[in-house]
Amino acid sequence: MNTGIMVCGHGSRDAGAVAEFEKLAVAIRDRADGTPVEYGFLEFATPIIRDGLGNLVGQGVNDILAVPGMLFAAGHAKNDIPSVLNTWSAGQDGIDIRYGRELAIDLKMLKAAGDRIDEALDAAGRDVPVDETLLVVVGRGASDPDANSNVAKVMRMLWEGFGFGWGETAYSGVTFPLVEPGLEHAAKLGYRRIVVFPYFLFTGVLVRRIYDYTDAVAARYPDIEFVKAPYLNDHPMVIETFMDRIEEIRTGENNMNCQLCKYREQVLGFEAEVGLAQESHHHHVEGIGTGKGPVHDNYHTHSHDHSHDHDHDHHHHPYPHADHPLGPRTMKDAD
Repeated sequence: MNTGIMVCGHGSRDAGAVAEFEKLAVAIRDRADGTPVEYGFLEFATPIIRDGLGNLVGQGVNDILAVPGMLFAAGHAKNDIPSVLNTWSAGQDGIDIRYGRELAIDLKMLKAAGDRIDEALDAAGRDVPVDETLLVVVGRGASDPDANSNVAKVMRMLWEGFGFGWGETAYSGVTFPLVEPGLEHAAKLGYRRIVVFPYFLFTGVLVRRIYDYTDAVAARYPDIEFVKAPYLNDHPMVIETFMDRIEEIRTGENNMNCQLCKYREQVLGFEAEVGLAQESHHHHVEGIGTGKGPVHDNYHTHSHDHSHDHDHDHHHHPYPHADHPLGPRTMKDAD
């Protein structure tokens, strides 16, 4: 078998985010000891995943190790990428695809996150004690409560690891609390400094939105120092975690967490989603976006920047808390 590695990303209209993902794929290629490495995106950017797979086959690869470029296993890692891989492989003869797991909760990822927070604290100055500092970790937000709970766990481990006075979790879309109400709540807890850390791999509309909301809330609370920490990007420990996930596929130790998966078990509030068909809903936006017009930093709920805070949901099962007062409706109310 001739083995190759396929790195599967979400994709973005933001050229900077696409460039950062490409840089990550190159770093994995540099670590792969001559094993062919290609990458592709679900939507909004090229190459798309099918093209990356075809490029591997063109290099004589017939054993593909596909790893999702995702922090946590929500719909993209559980549904969309596997659907694209399965659909493509159904039309191929003699090609084996083995799919890996997401980056997940991992000590190396926590080391990367800790370093980013340390960078922000060093830049701000260490004059404010950590026990007078509040940490807000912002995740992407998903309609999958298991993925959302992982962001909360990352926050808790960073909170306890640093010894911050308090910790809060917020999300950039879909679920609650969103960034602005989350920061408003945090500002009322009485801490001198608030560190806002986007737990994101790459830049883009959502990261800029997090920083913009931070500035807006900071302007309303001039007595509190707001510190914006950098996102993960290509931290060496992020690369190491990707290499670990690839090795897990090779050795057959690729165990995903299915105990809290809403598609397999009746998770409180999501009982109706057990057994739903697993299919991709991204075919209509494959390859569009970057290089084909301006980046749209549209904050309105109908924009298709795929923050998933828009009204249409690609036929996914409706999120049961879409009208939560601290969720996406807060952006509708601001329109």
